[in-house]
Amino acid sequence: MTIPALLARQLDSALKQVLGENLPGDFHAEATPSQNLRFGDYQSNAAMVLAKPARMNPRALAQRTIDALGDSDLGTVEIAGPGFLNFRLHPETFAARISAMLDDERLGVEPADKPETIVIDFSAPNVAKPMHVGHIRSTIIGDALARVARFMGHHVITDNHIGDWGTQFGMILWGWKHLLDHSRLEADPIDELLCVYKKVNDLCRKDESLLPECRAELVKLQRGDSENLSIWKQCIAVTKRGLEKIYGQLDIHFDYWMGESAYNDALAPLVQDLISRGIARESDGAICVFSDGFHRPEEDPFLVQENGEWKPLPCIIRKADGGFLYATTDLATLDYRTNVWKADSIWYVVGISQEQHFRQIFDVERMRGVSGDFRHVGFGSILGKDRRPFKTRSGDTVSLQDVLDEAVSRAKKVIEEKSPDMPDAEKETVAQAVGIGAVKFAELSQNRLTDYVFDWDKMLSLTGDTAPYLQNSHVRIRSIFRKLGSAPREFSREIHLRENAEIHLARMLVRFAEVVPAVLDDCRPNILAAYLFDLARAFHSFYEACPVLRSEGSVRESRLSLCELTSRVLSRGMNLLGIHPTERM
Repeated sequence: MTIPALLARQLDSALKQVLGENLPGDFHAEATPSQNLRFGDYQSNAAMVLAKPARMNPRALAQRTIDALGDSDLGTVEIAGPGFLNFRLHPETFAARISAMLDDERLGVEPADKPETIVIDFSAPNVAKPMHVGHIRSTIIGDALARVARFMGHHVITDNHIGDWGTQFGMILWGWKHLLDHSRLEADPIDELLCVYKKVNDLCRKDESLLPECRAELVKLQRGDSENLSIWKQCIAVTKRGLEKIYGQLDIHFDYWMGESAYNDALAPLVQDLISRGIARESDGAICVFSDGFHRPEEDPFLVQENGEWKPLPCIIRKADGGFLYATTDLATLDYRTNVWKADSIWYVVGISQEQHFRQIFDVERMRGVSGDFRHVGFGSILGKDRRPFKTRSGDTVSLQDVLDEAVSRAKKVIEEKSPDMPDAEKETVAQAVGIGAVKFAELSQNRLTDYVFDWDKMLSLTGDTAPYLQNSHVRIRSIFRKLGSAPREFSREIHLRENAEIHLARMLVRFAEVVPAVLDDCRPNILAAYLFDLARAFHSFYEACPVLRSEGSVRESRLSLCELTSRVLSRGMNLLGIHPTERM
């Protein structure tokens, strides 16, 4: 059990003694890390919350709670301000936790009490188009959430819901038959398919008579024409081959690649079912879902306010021409994930601009009586230094492959300068780890709902809130042990915490068990990223203030144990974010 959980349990017991039947049955105290260590390690506002309903002065209730707590083996407690309870832990409490963490592969993190089956839908590029910088956020956030959820003991299913069906395929099919360069297709499949698509698009603008031919190719595909199906399958295969190169570089893997096409046969029956149950109805030839009045207007995803009036904002599931939309496919996808994969939770890591779409989709599920934890894990945009959408100088969307290649190239230059004697093969490995890690950490250190500026110099810096700073911290620790030789060693479980820097490092190590589960509360990898940065900073302060190899006896062994545990926590934490630690830089 984490320290906050222990403190909360003790508080609940003490408050029950003080308030008896006046303690609300559903109340449970919370203890949270103090923002300012001058006030202790943890704090609780329980007395302030309960004082008014109990008709007591908050400070008086806080004092009676302290009296009921008595002497604690964890630490001391005092009152601050209007009635905060501030807990200051004994160094021995941290020492005992550190000792236990050294024997625990999970580093103090307890698995989830109720493991769930969680489907995480992320990345989702389109077939025949290269991934661009806009895919960074979905891809990297989704992978980090999957890693943390698996570590917490959940059964995670990752699904790359690729865009492999739609009107663009009419143009691609026509272009494949008339314009495709097969040698270029072998060399760079996605680039050649995109080139073909752009050429056909330009031709259609110049000669509108070509559009019906493209539409005819699409209709043939939809009706199962063998030649067009074969071309379509080849498009998917070559696209997937190109995408897997990027995913391999990012060390990201998917359990499934269930694209839009996988649900085609379910769309018509789904729409008919919604009509027969009175959930959907015809409007101007289209089939739509309207508000059922379940929500207040300001919370209703099927209403929009115009000129002070609430007007319908229906979810269209079949167009007047009989075509289906993303909403239809997403509802069919939810059915599959719920019924076949038996998902308890389904998370969509998709840009915040799609919030209205997912609110409607999830509410249609409510109307259908389908329950589950459906989450839209939204995120903001990536901006250039001019605070506009990040693009090339020519105004084109930046290729994700170009971003990754540039990151590795810049990292390699730094390594050449700092470690010219490092073997070439190792330089390449470290450059990959540092460059890719820098891109990932730049993303994961942000609040996902905010926009952020893409800054090469900042993300590759060895100082500040960056992946290289974390990796360099890990390298510094491993260099301590290299000086001791390669022989296996036992680490002391007798931890001595006398210096403030030792105590603070131990404090930060213990909090790993609190931070990791909290990542999933609101799908916030940034809190783990921020924690790792704070831990690395605490280690650097410890390293400067407390000699390790120059100390002696039990103090030396204790400090080596702190170093070892810091190395393990940094390594595990970075891996949970998809960032590779290195032994040298």
